Amino acid sequence: MKTVAAVSRQAKEPFSIEEIELPEPVGNEVLVQIRGVGICHTDLASRDGTLGAPFPAVFGHEGAGVVLRVGPAVTKLKKGDHVVLAPASDGTCKHCQSGQPMYCEHFTDLNFQTDPAERAAKLSDGTSAALRYFGQSSFAHYALASERNTVKVRNDVPLEILGPLGCGIQTGAGTVMNGLRPEPGSSIAILGGGAVGLAAVLGAVVSGCGTIAVVDRVASRLELARELGATNPINTSVTPDLGTELIAAAPGGFDYIVDCAGNAGLMTASLLALGKLGVLALVAVPPAVDRKLELPWFPTLLQGQSVRGFVEGNSIPDIFIPRMIDLFAQGRFPFDKLVTKYRFDQINEAVAHQLSGKTIKAVLQVER
Repeated sequence: MKTVAAVSRQAKEPFSIEEIELPEPVGNEVLVQIRGVGICHTDLASRDGTLGAPFPAVFGHEGAGVVLRVGPAVTKLKKGDHVVLAPASDGTCKHCQSGQPMYCEHFTDLNFQTDPAERAAKLSDGTSAALRYFGQSSFAHYALASERNTVKVRNDVPLEILGPLGCGIQTGAGTVMNGLRPEPGSSIAILGGGAVGLAAVLGAVVSGCGTIAVVDRVASRLELARELGATNPINTSVTPDLGTELIAAAPGGFDYIVDCAGNAGLMTASLLALGKLGVLALVAVPPAVDRKLELPWFPTLLQGQSVRGFVEGNSIPDIFIPRMIDLFAQGRFPFDKLVTKYRFDQINEAVAHQLSGKTIKAVLQVER
């Protein structure tokens, strides 16, 4: 079918709004009419050529919409269902079968378009654009996903803002709620007040954490963090010694530190405030794939501390995305306060606003 998409023709170029032709769904595929799609840092890293995606390509991986058609092998979805699209996984490897699909043995192959010979879209000039980005390529009015990475959701909440629950929001909140699982009253420090960091704040509040410190250099983000439930916003642009500030917030040391900033300097300073048996959770992508992280070896050993990476919040999307939506409907998970809406054709403006910090989570709206 013919539709409109934001196409990336070459690395580091702005998105181009173009007409494309999508293949029809076959097998377990699902054709989704997109109502809203979030912009994630990973989309931009792929657009800029740092993650090995082929070009031309259609990116986008925080889509939400309505099922239009399904392939003959689909059993859990039907036309008209409201859905959120999540990362792809194969469902057959040992990690998928043990309830850890975000660590699928074929995660890279299924999500980062390493095989451009897979299903593709046809562009108006006759060339092909790679699809299958995170199993969806949802920077488009319609997206082709699979039954496995399409999550049915309730239809009494605003569908157009739900897309970020499929990646950025579940990454932050899920790292806390599914990965760290803090006991009520625990202390947690979150480095970075962007969409993922503020989602981690929401997860910490739901989990009942007692001390929730948020570290950022943008005052407006810290004000929102406090509104969402942070107890100790720390502004690095005016704080001379981050370690001292964190120790003052949690004199016995933090039980958890969650890095959502990808800044080695912040992590080094914050580790001074990690308590005994504390966990440093790595969430943010480093500025370069070969960047190394240095740790204070002996203190880390002596205090029984650990460092763990978390992908997509350790979530099982079919379980965790509806859970977040239920919490939102109860007024306990106000992720909508992170969202700024843009028209779909404003994608390049939305990207600029998100990169500048003017917007926390840009969501492109597709009018019906």
